[in-house]
Amino acid sequence: MESITLEHGPSEEQLAKLGARGWPIWTKEVSTFPWHYDEPETCYLLEGDVIVTPVGGGAPVRIQAGDLVTFPAGLSCTWEVRSPVRKHYRFG
Repeated sequence: MESITLEHGPSEEQLAKLGARGWPIWTKEVSTFPWHYDEPETCYLLEGDVIVTPVGGGAPVRIQAGDLVTFPAGLSCTWEVRSPVRKHYRFG
């Protein structure tokens, strides 16, 4: 299975090319919950601090405001939202 890809501080040019600032926004309070990706998700964090831990192995990944992240299809993980999240997201 593919792993989580993380880019700290992508350029505005890269975000514009992806159309990221036009994607829907998702918010979540401080919490811990399991999640499974049926399809890939790319997201750009506007606010927050999260630790995403893959189930069954794989190193935890810390995601913070300003990060561009891609989660592969088939990934099961646990989200630990350490400070409230606000992110743009796109599935597929």
